[in-house]
Amino acid sequence: MTDFTQCGDPSRRHDFILVFDVTDGNPNGDPDADNQPRQDQETNQGLVTDVCLKRKVRNYVGLTQESAAPNRIYVQDKGIYLNQLNGESHAAVGIPAKMAKDPDRDMRNKARDWMCANFFDVRMFGAVMSTGVNAGQVRGPVQMTFARSVSPILPMEVTISRVALTNESEKKKAERDSAGSNAEDETETQRYGSTGTFGRKAIVPYGLYVGHGFYSAPFAKQTGVTSADLELFWTALMNMWDLDHSAARG
Repeated sequence: MTDFTQCGDPSRRHDFILVFDVTDGNPNGDPDADNQPRQDQETNQGLVTDVCLKRKVRNYVGLTQESAAPNRIYVQDKGIYLNQLNGESHAAVGIPAKMAKDPDRDMRNKARDWMCANFFDVRMFGAVMSTGVNAGQVRGPVQMTFARSVSPILPMEVTISRVALTNESEKKKAERDSAGSNAEDETETQRYGSTGTFGRKAIVPYGLYVGHGFYSAPFAKQTGVTSADLELFWTALMNMWDLDHSAARG
């Protein structure tokens, strides 16, 4: 059991450093670069965005807290539509459907407070909840920077192949290729390439990453952060890679 005595007071400012290393993995792929590991083009240092880190905290809390209030997750991974969740706050505080897009200030504040009370990531990270069904906006007390590798990284691509066939046409092609080749002379590419699919996996052989974070006590007071919330957040930071291990996150 970790002792959070020195860092569990929600009325105090907290500055923290997150240090993690990666071995033969891709901590944060860039969709604009064919999912290559993110990298500063000037320094060649590896990058992991704040959004990526917050996503992992959200996933950890969602899995360990079973999506139950007060620790539900608002920004879910391919989850429920945001307006549907905003609508729950309207129903809870009595905002009529005809006022969904533009409730008066008092009712909107009540909806915002209900969202803070029920969703962990709204309390901690804040949220813009005015996407059609208006539940206001929240500025969260926890802000995080990009994590940056201490040294330059050298991403590499590893070729992978799938030899299982997916349909009858692939089977016929494999049979034709096999009939026209000499089994003793054929290369591995000839043997497997014609009967499956080649792909690529981008990895960082090794990288040590450092990120910084900041917790504002005044903002936390507005959103209702408790010592239990802080304890859960620190726990999530330390264990957020433990529940979704994969070959890409070595």
